[in-house]
Amino acid sequence: MQVNWQEILSEIGQNKLIKNHKSGYESDAPPSPPTIFLFKWLKKSLPVFFLIITGIHAQDNMVGTANKLFDPELRYNKYTPNRTDRVISRSKYHDQLQGFWLAQCIANWTGLITEMDKVEPPFYTDDHWGGPDQRNIWGNFVPHADTIDFYFIYDSQPWGADDDTDIEYMYQHLLDIHNVSILSPEQISKGWLRHIYSNEDATNSENFLWVSNETAYYLMKGGLLPPVTSEPEYNSNYEMIDAQLTTEIFGLFAPARPDIALQMAHLPIRTTAKNNAEWAAEFYVIMYALASYVDSELSMEEKVIWLAEQARKRLPDESYVAGMYDFIKVKYDANPDKNDWETTRDAIYTSYQVDGSDGYVYNQSFDAGINFAASLVSLFYGEGDLPRTIRIGALTGWDSDNPTATWGGLLGFLLGKRGVEQVFDKPNLSDTYWIGRTRRNFPDHIPAAEGEDTFQLMAERGVYIIDRVVMEKMGGGVDLKKDVWYIPDNGGIY
Repeated sequence: MQVNWQEILSEIGQNKLIKNHKSGYESDAPPSPPTIFLFKWLKKSLPVFFLIITGIHAQDNMVGTANKLFDPELRYNKYTPNRTDRVISRSKYHDQLQGFWLAQCIANWTGLITEMDKVEPPFYTDDHWGGPDQRNIWGNFVPHADTIDFYFIYDSQPWGADDDTDIEYMYQHLLDIHNVSILSPEQISKGWLRHIYSNEDATNSENFLWVSNETAYYLMKGGLLPPVTSEPEYNSNYEMIDAQLTTEIFGLFAPARPDIALQMAHLPIRTTAKNNAEWAAEFYVIMYALASYVDSELSMEEKVIWLAEQARKRLPDESYVAGMYDFIKVKYDANPDKNDWETTRDAIYTSYQVDGSDGYVYNQSFDAGINFAASLVSLFYGEGDLPRTIRIGALTGWDSDNPTATWGGLLGFLLGKRGVEQVFDKPNLSDTYWIGRTRRNFPDHIPAAEGEDTFQLMAERGVYIIDRVVMEKMGGGVDLKKDVWYIPDNGGIY
């Protein structure tokens, strides 16, 4: 039997095979000499032995080498599917996860152009698209673009990490290296302190943390653990936007099961958020989890409306985030001109920022509330169209990169990587992600490239996390031969 060792390593993820050495479970030391010797010996002398070992934990009907999505560190238990199980393709989901990362980056960097430009009238309108960027509330321009338009990175360059993507990346990494489905308070705290700079040791004193994220970081640095880090007596920023942009990914880790997604996301959300900010973040997590549950026969417009209506059930009726949702949905439904999103945005400003409807008190442009409301404008009026949703999100105002990135990620997941490339007619978009731009102490997943990764590898590790979640938390199964998950169907209940 002729076996291409390098090909196998590449296909099943060489970073996973040496994860204990490369990431070291919080150590970046290279593989030890004995380990290197063992790998060379296996490669030279026992290629078949490798196949036996990697498949030793797989059940009889699961052929671990039949496809590349096989985690050698995970025991794949025997599972007998039930008639009511939802069957989800792992390879399709792998493509969808790549679509999530790619579209989130496009939306993030497009939204950054207009971030904090407009927090009160005069606001941007559709007429400003393609025009010059204006100064933000601090009097600055962004360095990467001077025109309000879609921003793309092509094959020759990596997408830069930003706070809309990098903490999600960190949470995925922590789940991966600890081999758990739910992170503990200690794992979250140690992960934040290891991978996030303080202002004292960051380049140019920029640690890419703001408001509640930054407060929680220093609370953890002082010894407090989540969820205490979001308690109002310690964190006065607990109702800022932070959790909404750092936890959506947990919905993707629990396909078709928002109940499990909420369990996974609970502590990460409560690291920085409580009450209305917490509920808004849960709203997004639920939509992401149900993205693999929604009827595939629906149009994209119908899908996003259905997902939003399901997530609305999580919002306490007496909360201001519920009031905002209902207010905006009524405005959208009653508006005969679905291109006129500006009227609803202006109504949000008057009703909530000025008049304080539903008990909402505007504090600053980073508020969870006003940005949650702004996100719903782009969601509803975008009607499932990715470019249109990003465009509206970038123009709506306030912290525009955050809601825009959220919907970019969701719609990118629904479309998949190829779908994202097609809607923008951009087949040569970069697949590389530079986590080292904002965060530290992550393994290099690309040879000779410091702090870089690829969407393909990021999605692969995401699939392995889901493998564990399906078996450990859902009581379902993974069939590696058929390349599917069997997920017990709870009717989308959470």
